[in-house]
Amino acid sequence: MTQDSACEKPHGEHLRLRRVREHRDTRRAALNIDFLELAEASPNPYVLMDRELRLVWMNRAYCAVTMRAREEIIERRMFDAFPADPDSESYRQLRNSLDHVLQTGEPDEIALIRYDIARPDGRMDTRYWSATHTPLHGPDGKPDYILQHTVDVTELQELRRLRDEVGVMRRAGAVQARNRSLERESQRLLEFFRQAPGFVAVLGGPTHVFQMANASYLRLVGREDIGGKTVAEALPEVAAQGFVETLDRVYESGEAYIGRREPVLLDGDYDPAQSRRVLNFIFQPISDGDGTITGIIVQGSDVTEEVEYEERQELLIQELNHRVKNTLAVVQSLAQQTFRNVPDSAPAMATFKARLHALAAAHGLLTESSWSPASVREILELTVGAAFGALKDRVVLDGPDFLLNPEVALAMTMIVHELTTNAIKYGALSEDAGKVHVGWSVNAGDDCDVLALTWRERGGPPVASAPGEGFGTRLIRTGITSKRGTKVDLRFEPEGVVCALEVMLESGAHHEPSAEGPISSPVIPG
Repeated sequence: MTQDSACEKPHGEHLRLRRVREHRDTRRAALNIDFLELAEASPNPYVLMDRELRLVWMNRAYCAVTMRAREEIIERRMFDAFPADPDSESYRQLRNSLDHVLQTGEPDEIALIRYDIARPDGRMDTRYWSATHTPLHGPDGKPDYILQHTVDVTELQELRRLRDEVGVMRRAGAVQARNRSLERESQRLLEFFRQAPGFVAVLGGPTHVFQMANASYLRLVGREDIGGKTVAEALPEVAAQGFVETLDRVYESGEAYIGRREPVLLDGDYDPAQSRRVLNFIFQPISDGDGTITGIIVQGSDVTEEVEYEERQELLIQELNHRVKNTLAVVQSLAQQTFRNVPDSAPAMATFKARLHALAAAHGLLTESSWSPASVREILELTVGAAFGALKDRVVLDGPDFLLNPEVALAMTMIVHELTTNAIKYGALSEDAGKVHVGWSVNAGDDCDVLALTWRERGGPPVASAPGEGFGTRLIRTGITSKRGTKVDLRFEPEGVVCALEVMLESGAHHEPSAEGPISSPVIPG
């Protein structure tokens, strides 16, 4: 019983849906499959011929079964490479089958045909074959190529003399069933090649003649009449950019060439303003059974839109950074003018300028990374160092490296700046023996991970009591917000100030920074 008939049994619908999902997953996985290499490695003989019946490609199994080297028959017509008497039944069978495919666009099969093959020593070897001919349609819907699959059934024919007619028919039926299975395999290979989302082309010989090209490749280059032409003939603008020389090196060395985000100018049907494309691609050499390079497969994808988007984004970020810097300068100027005539405003002005400088420093750090997530260690080193100078052994930073969302990075900068300023004026950093320890970790919670950061001062003057709550204290207590919640525990212990922060993180320890969440998960080193 076949798999198809089994689908008609109870639970058939469930099995059919599973097969659909399996087929979908298979097609997704096939995106990374080199289909030409797959066909080349197949033990089944395959040969591809064009409308003029020229042999444009064949796999190693075909060369082996016909006792021919690839270079002996490539680009030769079928009946020139394998001569037969035009008046013979063998010639008539094969010619009629090929003509049927070209005229109707439908597959055709020959259950049994005698077609003798010349041995290397010149003697004729009597052979019997079963053949399947599958059309490969072009953009106009007409067959551009015919994929021939052959099975050597000489041994079956010899058995005909030893077995009765019933046995022979049984074996012939088996051969035909196998042919149908192989036909389906051939059609799947062709469909994979034709529907591959990336562009694919097959180049033959040292002059790089186009033997095959899928629809994506033809759309990319903006032309269709490239079959049988060299790259230099079909794409002169590509040759002018040095890609033919690269193909030559791949063909001669047998080493693949990988291009990453390489600009290519294509004439084709593109508007001149859109003729520049940015491509990721590979030139992969193709070799026969003895390791001789016979061609090159070109595979890749067009990443022009992706690159243009990144360029636009970078330009917008640069413009935003410029405007923010100008805004900060205006704010500083306004503050100086405002405080100029206010009595005893110097301390307040100094505090304001320090906070503004801390904000500008954090902004500069984020600018350098194009407003991508920033390292918590870099934020701490920059903020503390800007207020206190070289950290040396006075401020100890202890925790894993992970990234903060830009919004939270700015908030963290302001909080650490306030803690540092207070430590310099009144706390541990106001005396030579005083030290600050900043430790952080990411801990697993019930619903999500939790960032825990603790600022601890020791060695400074004793803390008699908690001071009155000013703006700096309020900023520390409310400076970080999170959709999942934030806890701030600011304690004025006799040994020194302790500030413990807890911020709820997005779920998943390895997630990329979230544009919506206030803080990212840690980046695990290594």
